[in-house]
Amino acid sequence: MAGAGSDTTVTTVDLLRHGACEGGEIFRGSTDVVLSDAGWQQMRAATGDESGWTQVVSSSLRRCREFAGALAGQQGLPLVVEDDLREIHFGVWEGQPMAQVQRDYPDAWRAFWRSPATAAAPEGESIPDFNQRVLPCMERLLENFAGEHLLVVTHGAVIRAVMCAWLDMPLDAITRLSVPYACLTRFRIYQMAGKKPWLQLCFHRGE
Repeated sequence: MAGAGSDTTVTTVDLLRHGACEGGEIFRGSTDVVLSDAGWQQMRAATGDESGWTQVVSSSLRRCREFAGALAGQQGLPLVVEDDLREIHFGVWEGQPMAQVQRDYPDAWRAFWRSPATAAAPEGESIPDFNQRVLPCMERLLENFAGEHLLVVTHGAVIRAVMCAWLDMPLDAITRLSVPYACLTRFRIYQMAGKKPWLQLCFHRGE
């Protein structure tokens, strides 16, 4: 932020989506699966030229936590695991191939992608409910690690939810944001005492 003074606390947050996983293109959601070899390579490539982190934070699911733990260990950084940063729960779609869900639930599929603010997977977590666990968790992180440089290893829907909230976009925009495997997104948050934080998207990059 141009002209940021000495009384301004600047926190940098890097959001990293996990890489490709075992099992192909399925609705994983809260299903706990591991990264494929390609997924490990994608995440190493995404972080290989980056440095300066002071803290690593991870979703509790293995496809995030195992890479986050390995990276934190290699760089001698503390690791915090946050269960509230796990992926959205897809209800009866969990573990099913995306093509099969599109075929078996055509109306629910279309409603979810077109109007996610008011629709959800059958027996799944709604976007408003999802936001109610993800966004307060991110606010806690900003408070607890103010002035630091965080690497948050998490999921596609989590990153989309944060982007919508921090960039003042409507909830329905959540399905219109591309967040590919191992996508890295950086925000800077400028905080002055008694004032609303000012947030800046620095970059959003993936394959």
